[in-house]
Amino acid sequence: MISLAGRDILHSWSKFALTGLGLGLLIGVTFTMAGVYRGMVDDAKVLLNNSGADLWVVQKDTLGPYAEPSSVHDDIYRGLLGFPGIAQAANVTYLTMQVRRGERDVRAMVVGFVPGGPGEPRYLIAGRRVTRSHYEAVADLSAGFAVGDRIRIRRHEYTVVGVTRRMVSSGGDPMVFIPLKDAQEAQFLKDNDAIVNERARTANNPALNRPGVPGLLGAIEASQTSGRTVNAVLVRVASGHSPDRVAAELRRWKHVQAFTRAQMEDILVAKLIATASRQIGMFLVILTIVSAAIVAFIIYTMTLGKIREIAVLKLIGTHNSTIASMILQQALGLGVIGFVVGKIAATIWGPAFPRYVLLEPWDAVIGFVLVMLVCVLASTLAIRAALRVDPAAAIGG
Repeated sequence: MISLAGRDILHSWSKFALTGLGLGLLIGVTFTMAGVYRGMVDDAKVLLNNSGADLWVVQKDTLGPYAEPSSVHDDIYRGLLGFPGIAQAANVTYLTMQVRRGERDVRAMVVGFVPGGPGEPRYLIAGRRVTRSHYEAVADLSAGFAVGDRIRIRRHEYTVVGVTRRMVSSGGDPMVFIPLKDAQEAQFLKDNDAIVNERARTANNPALNRPGVPGLLGAIEASQTSGRTVNAVLVRVASGHSPDRVAAELRRWKHVQAFTRAQMEDILVAKLIATASRQIGMFLVILTIVSAAIVAFIIYTMTLGKIREIAVLKLIGTHNSTIASMILQQALGLGVIGFVVGKIAATIWGPAFPRYVLLEPWDAVIGFVLVMLVCVLASTLAIRAALRVDPAAAIGG
């Protein structure tokens, strides 16, 4: 039997192709939204992987440096090095800020690290590692910096000596690595005018500038202009020791909060990006409903346009199942075109997004099944209209 769906598609192929293209772009947006969520989760995992840490030691009663402010003394790592089960411990600071290169500002996470310890950039694609104690930086490729560039962080300029890849924060901001002392100054030290004003206030405070206590004022002023805190201490656990057990002992004896990798991943994924994931989920639901409505409307319109042909088929004894199958084939064909266009579109424009878009093969399989299911459900309205056609309409009109 001649396929009514195939003949109708050939008869109005331009409308069918344009509809498939529009549906495909909509499906491409859906794929991209799912890829953005996948990318957010992957960014969080990459952040933890790149740190090279087994434990994050942070301020007590906080969720750590990625989720909320944390401040601990920078000498605490010495006590941790003598703790049973700890192989390495290194201070680290994190500060999200605007990094300037020439006239262009780049939002980045500035990381202060100790060379050779947890937290340093692990992989370089160009240049070298930081070897000086001041004014050298390693930047992620996504920041747009190259080896030899001069960038400004707070009051100082830094030379980019190395470039790395996929070193980003949980928010997708590129990381810029600088020596720990420089990062402490950038994060905790006030500007010169504020320091002068603070010294004047301290000198005018009788409790802090007592005549009978020489050296008190100088000691207080020195403490105000030195950064002695960090955001976290990254710890590598010695072989044969359980990170969970070591973390529990640290919380018990060191009066700090210690998170294992699994706990930190739960904080980043379940808490930090929870709102964004719900927003993306709502968009996916809305886009699915809109896609179903478009398919239903197009198939229903095309079915109404061939009422006489359907009536003729009924008049010559064609089964309802055959007519329903023809309409279903048309809907599935529209879905296949839309899926192919959407997958190609998402693959092409995905790398241009400011956030990392992760498109996994398994997501494409699930997406294809969902598109076909949506098309099947959307075709039911047209099928019901076709099955209600009176065979007499083939003669009466």
